[in-house]
Amino acid sequence: MAKNILLSISYDGTDFCGWQRQSEQRSVQGVLEAAMEKVFGQKINLQGSGRTDSGVHARAQAANFLCPVDSIPEENIPKALNNFLPKDVRVNAARKKDENFSARFSATSRVYRYFFLPAQIPYASANRFAWQINKVPDIKKLNDMAALLRGELDCATFAGAGDSSLSTKRCLEGAHFFEEEDSFGQKFLVFEIEANAFLYRMVRSLAGTLIEFERDKKGVQDFKAALDARERSKAGPTAPPQGLFLWEVKFDGIRRHV
Repeated sequence: MAKNILLSISYDGTDFCGWQRQSEQRSVQGVLEAAMEKVFGQKINLQGSGRTDSGVHARAQAANFLCPVDSIPEENIPKALNNFLPKDVRVNAARKKDENFSARFSATSRVYRYFFLPAQIPYASANRFAWQINKVPDIKKLNDMAALLRGELDCATFAGAGDSSLSTKRCLEGAHFFEEEDSFGQKFLVFEIEANAFLYRMVRSLAGTLIEFERDKKGVQDFKAALDARERSKAGPTAPPQGLFLWEVKFDGIRRHV
């Protein structure tokens, strides 16, 4: 009987068209399924917890598949797959789950982080993983606005063109900004947000809007008005993809539907 295996996957999204398999384009799902065919000797359908767009990264994407081979212990699956994967994709962990588990439908929330480099010359490597902005923003003002991003909200203002969701409402666990320094001394501003799910380009739209509103000396009431308007024209610019990471997928909370 096939085993249901959950993978934790990290990738540098710079040179991918996104997560989802696409004909004649390099996708994360595509290269993973190609590696699986080599390891397991047959085509595998890998189900991700959600899609990431072109240029977006993941620290811990979750995906599951039915493993047809009993002779490979799950703890050995990451090494076996990584032998056939390009260096910009790594399988970091594998766990056996029950037969009804789904990386997409069993997930209770997703956590994204967006990284900014404020008013500094970045190391060359950082350009792939953060958005350089020209000034150091007021984090308190950013967090005052981000505090509105909690509870069940209609997020239509921050949906990208082409979003096909049946509902624009989402259950947000919260959002906040904080500072972080890496081992090279590079100082980042980080925007973290958690929700049951996200609209198309929603996190990048929020990141760009919050930074623009703070820069233009707008505050909580302006951000609330934009949120309540449910019109994309009231939002700011969409932040570029390179700063965005799918940071974590959680399965231990309350699954909320909206």
